[in-house]
Amino acid sequence: MTANSVPIGAISLAPRRVIDREPAREVIAHLPNESFRWAEDDYPCQRARWNYHPEFEFHLIRKSTGSYIIGDQVGPFGPGHVALIGSNLPHDWMSDLHAGEVVEARDVVLQVDPAWLQRCVETLPELDHARALFTLAGRGLVFAGATARAAAVELEAIGSSAGAARLAHFFALVAVLAAAPENEREVIAQEWFVTPESHEGRIAVESGVAYIFENLAGDVRMAEAARLAHMSGPTFSKYFKSASGLTFSDMVRKLRIASACRLLETTADSVASIAAAVGYGNLANFNRQFRAETGSTPREYRNGN
Repeated sequence: MTANSVPIGAISLAPRRVIDREPAREVIAHLPNESFRWAEDDYPCQRARWNYHPEFEFHLIRKSTGSYIIGDQVGPFGPGHVALIGSNLPHDWMSDLHAGEVVEARDVVLQVDPAWLQRCVETLPELDHARALFTLAGRGLVFAGATARAAAVELEAIGSSAGAARLAHFFALVAVLAAAPENEREVIAQEWFVTPESHEGRIAVESGVAYIFENLAGDVRMAEAARLAHMSGPTFSKYFKSASGLTFSDMVRKLRIASACRLLETTADSVASIAAAVGYGNLANFNRQFRAETGSTPREYRNGN
């Protein structure tokens, strides 16, 4: 547990708005003449939703206050909030808005292909100090103080520069975050999702998590996840547990409860309909699993208790 983030279900209600019923797999287009994608987004917008993707994401909030959800944790944000999200870690930032309000250019988002980032680390010995940063990003990182201010400057500069200068600002950003003192860096999510060290583990986790997200409301079977990863059931189970720290069934439960918490925060749907939307046909079982995971009942969570 961290100082500024709390388990899902232990924070006051966020503004209600329409969202996808399941975390969305965001497909990020990379231009052939760019090493990474930089963009600024209004809020609300189609991309600003509960989603995941393989790319690492550097995220700056320019305007507004609200609540973020990163993995299995929820916390507050305001202007100057800087975060680093690792591969396939679900995330979203929800601003406190009045009806019909739009915050223009709320976010700066920098998304980096993990394979490109890995090649950089392997090729450039000067980046060896950043290995720990990228490993911790698998749990999500939020930065504060002088680190966040310096990182914001570099993120803005990347968007207004080109060529070698653009790369220089990117590596300066990495240097700033890698050097962050512990009191200006917070690891967010619990260790239910970590960056796999082996190729087989990476395949098992990425295939398994993508399959779970795509079938969250339906029948999720480990045998099908193993088939999609081109592994036998026992092999898949071994690599998935080794790489993620959880059994496949534990991961399914955590992602379903996280999705349920998100719906409780952002919709007026009944508890029964939310249970069904995240794959629980038995309401009593849903209530039991929800309490075990969050420490509160769905109704207590919705009431902000």
